[in-house]
Amino acid sequence: MKKKLGILAALIFFTAALFSGCGQSSKANTSWNDIKSKGEFVVGLDDSFPPMGFRDSKGHIVGFDIDMAKAAAKKMGVKVVFKPVEWDGIILSLNNKDIDVIWNGLTITEDRKKHISFSKVYLQNKQIIVVKNNSNIKTKKDLSGKTVGLQLGSSSETALKSDAATSKSLKNVRKYSNNTEALLDLNQGRIDAVVVDEVVGRYYLKKKPGLYKVLDDNLGKENYGVGIRKSDTSFRNKLNEALDSMKKDGTADKISQKWFNKDIIAK
Repeated sequence: MKKKLGILAALIFFTAALFSGCGQSSKANTSWNDIKSKGEFVVGLDDSFPPMGFRDSKGHIVGFDIDMAKAAAKKMGVKVVFKPVEWDGIILSLNNKDIDVIWNGLTITEDRKKHISFSKVYLQNKQIIVVKNNSNIKTKKDLSGKTVGLQLGSSSETALKSDAATSKSLKNVRKYSNNTEALLDLNQGRIDAVVVDEVVGRYYLKKKPGLYKVLDDNLGKENYGVGIRKSDTSFRNKLNEALDSMKKDGTADKISQKWFNKDIIAK
């Protein structure tokens, strides 16, 4: 009798666990329906990060990622709302459901994957090397004995240190508080090259056509994705469909050309 009761209890426990798991799965898969019901999704961002997301002279939030999010929302048949969030707490804001996605030049890293999920890669960023348009520097090897500028504490500084051969060959590395100052010094001939994040660098280059050029060599690549809650699987799938469609019909390319004068969309 005890054996039968034990088997019966095990069956009840197994059945309860099964239905509980189904309930959780079903709940996770309602994320897209929840967005449709609201009629919008909320993008969390740092609104002082040109050209990805920043305030224009009229105080409006504009940028590459802003245009990408608007185009994706249009494909999905919903609206998009932009909500500035403190960057150091943005993942917490996402998981607390204060926002629905992080769409703001977010690099996909293994550490971040522990806490959130990501869309498909929509942009492949690089650490580029910028020189004057009339420079004789053609490759990384040509930087030997030269002075290179970069932004202090940036990912460009880390990328240069990681490329030991290039870093050791330099005469000097000059560090600036921002990329604008570095590019001004490059134009004045005080330094020979600038290492800068591609999405930022091409934005500045577009504003000063003819002054600079980008070498074919780079100092490393990184992928950008939209940050999404791990549980929001159906929403993520729908967003990925929208991104695929934007790449296929040229929408993403047009947005990239607008902000960077080049198609840097990940295919």
